[in-house]
Amino acid sequence: MQLILFGPPGVGKGTQAKLLSMTMSIPHISTGDLLREAVTAETELGKKAKAVMSSGQLVSDDIMIEIIRSVLGSEKCSQGFILDGFPRTVPQAEALTNVMNELHKSLDAVIDMKIDEQIVIDRLSRRLSCRSCGRIYNLSVDQLVDSNRCPNCNGELVHRNDDTPETVRKRLHIYTLSTEPVREFYRAKGLIKTVDASGTVEQVNKDICNALGTPA
Repeated sequence: MQLILFGPPGVGKGTQAKLLSMTMSIPHISTGDLLREAVTAETELGKKAKAVMSSGQLVSDDIMIEIIRSVLGSEKCSQGFILDGFPRTVPQAEALTNVMNELHKSLDAVIDMKIDEQIVIDRLSRRLSCRSCGRIYNLSVDQLVDSNRCPNCNGELVHRNDDTPETVRKRLHIYTLSTEPVREFYRAKGLIKTVDASGTVEQVNKDICNALGTPA
């Protein structure tokens, strides 16, 4: 199965993608992780991305889509994938469609995770990020032995500056403006499946599986 998890920051896309990945035995493709891995591995695309980020700029759609093309076309994704964090704009969605066509793949569904703004603000206030490897954890979900240390690399866990309530509200406003057209792009293709993401992790997972017609 080939899926996109779609929703605002803090909706729980990463958590649900990990659960679905285990249930369906297909990889969770986080664009943030892909970018960090490419930079760390010093691939040609990673070097280009690093140069852009070092200058304080956003990585271009061209670089990002080539990184995604590389992983979606690999053996890793031969049985399917769960894409998390991309696309965020209509041009990105159109570019992804072109890549999928070139790879002779097609999306099965786009899970639209809906949630109230205040719930997102509350959730993000409990989110921690590792200074070293960039992994993200949530105190409400992840069973951390030490909330100061990353279980992946032992790096320092910190609250990100962009997870403050004021910043989150701005991010959600930008998200709404930029991604509403993306939702309609996929709705026109009959791919949108809307799920209430305000419940427990277990309930949301069950609802997603029901929407997809697969066992939880």
